[in-house]
Amino acid sequence: MDDAELFQRLFLALAIGLLFGLERGWHAREAAEGERIAGFRTFALTGLLGGISGWLVTVTTPIFLAAALLALAGLLAVSYWLKTRSDDDLGITTEIALLLTFVLGAVSVLGEMAHAAAVAVVAAILLAMKQRLHGWVAHIERFELDAAFKLALISVVVLPLLPDQGFGPGEVLNPYQIWWAVVVVAGLSFAGYIAIRLAGARLGILATGLFGGLASSTSTTLALARMVRAQPNLALLAAVGIVLAGSVTFLRILVLAAIFEPRLIAPLALPMAAMAATGGLGALLIHRASDRDKRAREDARSPANPIELKAALSFGAVLVIVLLGVHYLRNWLGTGGVYAAGALSGLTDVDAFTISVSRLVGGDLVAASGALAVFIAASVNTVVKAAIAIVAGDRKVGLPVIAAYVAVIAVGGASLWFGM
Repeated sequence: MDDAELFQRLFLALAIGLLFGLERGWHAREAAEGERIAGFRTFALTGLLGGISGWLVTVTTPIFLAAALLALAGLLAVSYWLKTRSDDDLGITTEIALLLTFVLGAVSVLGEMAHAAAVAVVAAILLAMKQRLHGWVAHIERFELDAAFKLALISVVVLPLLPDQGFGPGEVLNPYQIWWAVVVVAGLSFAGYIAIRLAGARLGILATGLFGGLASSTSTTLALARMVRAQPNLALLAAVGIVLAGSVTFLRILVLAAIFEPRLIAPLALPMAAMAATGGLGALLIHRASDRDKRAREDARSPANPIELKAALSFGAVLVIVLLGVHYLRNWLGTGGVYAAGALSGLTDVDAFTISVSRLVGGDLVAASGALAVFIAASVNTVVKAAIAIVAGDRKVGLPVIAAYVAVIAVGGASLWFGM
């Protein structure tokens, strides 16, 4: 590298040290002079030291960089030992930050400058978010932590171990793709749960419906309908939540199509977007007709934890059954068999059918036929949720939901026909 580039890289190393020093200095701003392990200048010099050490590697030997890092680590170890003799605070955040400053300073000279800068910014944000992060950890329930670990298990550990090839009739059963579908749906459900956890206490039933559609619109429909049995005054607000949950389902279908077969987006975009918009408008009209009882917001509850290994395995089993059912029905009845499978799948799960149709469109099924099949499944599933609303709830919640869903299906059908 020439002199101009070297000074540019050394300046970045210094800037990284200044960034860490600014955060750590502000954090320890109330400490007396001499009581801080490292301040603004120390971090700046450490970053510059890492940069100089990285440059010396290019003109001497890599051993120099290792020796400099070990010397810094030893110095910090001694400083930490002295601190523990007079201070009850045994945290090592500042020491780790100093080591990271040195390493990023070296990377600034030896590696990609953009990478070093990006890592420095993220690390500084983490340091600055200490209180907020500790607050989040304090509010995490044990089952929520278990849920995050389970999601990591099925995605990071199990998924890479599965073979990416077809088995069974027509080779429609691909273990990797089936489990990837399980991971995607579980991830969407977990994201929906987190959204409800963060916003549900304030937004109540409306947030439960909106974000519940991301987790499980059918479960949300059942939960809100049952709530009306115990609290009849919440009927119209519950109807709003149910219709919102159903509307999010149509957007969720588009997300799955985009992930598993982008060619389905074009024929599905108009009908699914129209159905979601119609559902949103219906929810708005129902909300305006409601008495807007303030107790509704107070009575809202967060949903149960959506990430259970049993639930994930159950979805995988449903997907296998749908894949086989679609395969055999199509062999027996042609494209009409796919439509029949859509109607049957809509009774239970739209996600599994959307994914299975995506596989067929990736093969030899026309995208327009796949979109029609998905529309059939979504419409049947919408009818099922309307039935749940009136059976599990009562007429006060069921009738507004039915009226909104009739409009949703009608508009979706017209949009699909227009698009074809």
